Amino acid sequence: MILACHDVSKAFGEHVIIQNGSFHIEDHEKAALVGINGAGKSTLLKMIVGDLTADGGTITLTKGKTLGYLSQHQELVSGNTIYEEVRSAKADVIAMESRIREIEKELKDLTGDELESRLNTYHNLTSAFELADGYSYESEIVGVLKGLGFAEDEFDKPVDTLSGGQKTRVSLSKLLLTRPDILLLDEPTNHLDLNSIAWLETYLLNYFGAVLIVSHDRYFLNKVVTKVIEVEMGKLSVFQGNYSAYAEKKEMLREARLKEYLNQQREIKHQEAVIEKLRSFNREKSIKRAESREKMLERIQPVEKPLELHTDIHLKLEPSVVSGNDVLSVEHLSKAFPPHTLFQDISFEIHRGEHVAIIGDNGTGKTTLLKILNQVIPADSGTFTLGSKVKIGYYDQEHHVLHMDKTIFDEISDDYPTLTNTQIRKTLAAFLFTGDEVFQQISSLSGGERGRVSLAKLMLSEANFLILDEPTNHLDITSKEILEKALNDYTGTVLYVSHDRYFINRTATRILELTEQTFVNYIGNYDYYLEKKDELTQAYAGVSSAPSDVCAPEPESQAKLSWQEQKEAQAKERKRQNELKKTEERITELEERDGEIDELMVQEEIYTNSVKCQELALEKSKIAEELEELYARWEELA
Repeated sequence: MILACHDVSKAFGEHVIIQNGSFHIEDHEKAALVGINGAGKSTLLKMIVGDLTADGGTITLTKGKTLGYLSQHQELVSGNTIYEEVRSAKADVIAMESRIREIEKELKDLTGDELESRLNTYHNLTSAFELADGYSYESEIVGVLKGLGFAEDEFDKPVDTLSGGQKTRVSLSKLLLTRPDILLLDEPTNHLDLNSIAWLETYLLNYFGAVLIVSHDRYFLNKVVTKVIEVEMGKLSVFQGNYSAYAEKKEMLREARLKEYLNQQREIKHQEAVIEKLRSFNREKSIKRAESREKMLERIQPVEKPLELHTDIHLKLEPSVVSGNDVLSVEHLSKAFPPHTLFQDISFEIHRGEHVAIIGDNGTGKTTLLKILNQVIPADSGTFTLGSKVKIGYYDQEHHVLHMDKTIFDEISDDYPTLTNTQIRKTLAAFLFTGDEVFQQISSLSGGERGRVSLAKLMLSEANFLILDEPTNHLDITSKEILEKALNDYTGTVLYVSHDRYFINRTATRILELTEQTFVNYIGNYDYYLEKKDELTQAYAGVSSAPSDVCAPEPESQAKLSWQEQKEAQAKERKRQNELKKTEERITELEERDGEIDELMVQEEIYTNSVKCQELALEKSKIAEELEELYARWEELA
C-alpha cells in the first residue's frame, strides 16, 4: 500500500464534502476518482497533497515514497522555453551528469588515495546515473513532449506565451518525467487530442508507479484503471474494475436498493392499514394488537430512497420543422492561415438524420470548418450549400453566441420573448442554475457554466441541424450521459467536433477524420473507426496512421480516391453488413423452427396423426433446402 485515507472528513461551512471516507491505493495500482461536478473530487486530491487540511481523519503516504500532482489549472511563468521548462524535471540527472564530466577531467591529475577516493565517487555516480536512465533522458524528454502533442518546431516557444491548455500539457510533461511513486492527475485529458490521449493511456498502463485519476473521459478510464472510487453525497465507495464495471455494479446496487426501499414502503403502508383497521374494531384485544404493530413499525430502520438517475439535467431536443433529405453539401472547400494550410479541396455531404463526428489532431482545422459553416469566418475557396428548410443550432466552445454584458436570465428571455418567467427558470434549473444564480452576468461565469447556458439556448432553439463544437467539455459524466440520450433520441441532423471517444462511440453514425489536409470518411462509430483506420487512411489520405521506419510514397493517383468512390465503397460495405445480419437472423429463425418440429414429432398426438406428420415433414424439408442456400450465402458474405 502506498496511500491510505482513513475516515477523512471535509466541509465548507454547512456544505459537507466528504464524511468519514476511507480508501487506499496499492503500489502500481491505477485508480479513478469519479463523481458529479462539485462532489469533492478535486478537494480530496488537494487534501492528499496538503493544499487543503482535512477536518478529520488521516491521510498517509508510505514513508520514502514520492507524490506528483497535476491540478486542472496551471500558472506557469518562468521565462523558459517549452523544452527548457520540461528539461528542468531532470535537474538531478543533469546535475549528476555534470558532476561526472567534472570528475572525468580531474582524474588525469590525481594520484594515490585521492585518485582512489575520486574513482569510488565516480563509480557511485555513474551507477546512479545509469539507474536513473541518464543516458537516455534527452530522448525521453522529446518522446514525452511529442507524445503530448508538441511538435519539435514548438520546443523553443516561451512558456509565458502559451495558452492555459498548452501550459497544462507542459506541466503534465514535467510531472511524468519526474517519475513519482504515485501520480495524482486532475482531468489530464482535457487539453489533449485523440492521439495524445491514446499515448497517455499507453504510458500510464506501463507506468511503474501508482496512479489516481480524476477524469470525465470514460473511454480513457476504461483503458487505464482497475479500481473506481466514487464520491457521492459526502460518501466514498470503492468498486473493483474499470469504469464500465463500476457503472454496471452501480446500477445493480441502485436497483437492489430501490427494490428494498419499495418493498419496505409497501410493508409500512400494509402495517399502517392493518393498525387502522384493528383500531376501528375498538376492542381491547384489537387495540393491544394495534399497539404491538406500532412498536414493531417504530423499530424498523428506514431504507433511504436511492437517488433518481439523471436528475440534474432534463434535456429534450426536437426540431420544429423537418428539413429536406440533403442537409449540407460542401464542395472543394479550402482554408489556410499562411504559411499553415488547414485543409484543401474537401467535399462531402450530410443527409437528414445523420450524426457525424469530426475528429483529428489539434490544429488541423476542425473548429475552423464549423466556423465557416456558420459564416463566422470565410473560406479561401469552395462553397457549401444548406438544404431545404434547414435551421442551424450552433454550439460554440468559445461561446461567441453569448452576450457578455447580459445576465443568464436575460440571455434566454431576450432570445425567446414568448417564454414566461417560470418556463425560463425551469429551463435554467435543468442546467443547474437555480435561485439568484440566474441573475449572474455571463462575463462572470466559468467556461463550463457558459457552456451550460449555451446548451440551454440550444435546447430551446428547435433547430433541425445541430452544429456542436466540443459539447461535452466541462460536463460531468452524468451530464454527458443525458446529452448522449438527447442526441440519440433527436430526429434531426448533427455535426459535431469532439475528443470524447466514449461520447463519439455512443452518438456518431459516421466519422470524418481530418488528416493530411483532407477528410477520411468512416460509416460507423468510434470502434468502427479504430478497426478501419489504417486501411482507409492509407487508401484515402495516402499515409499510414501507424508509425513506420520506412514508408514508400504511393503515386498520387493511387493514394487518393475521389469522395464519390469513398462513398460508394463504404455504402457497399454497409449493404454487405446489413445483408449478413439479415441472413444470420433468418438462419437462427429457421434453426429454431426446425428444433420445434423435432420436438413436436415425438409427441403422441402428432405422430399418431398421419396428416399432421406429413405437413411437418414437408415443412422440415423446405427448411433444410432454404438453410442450405442461406449457409452458402452466409459464407459468401462473411
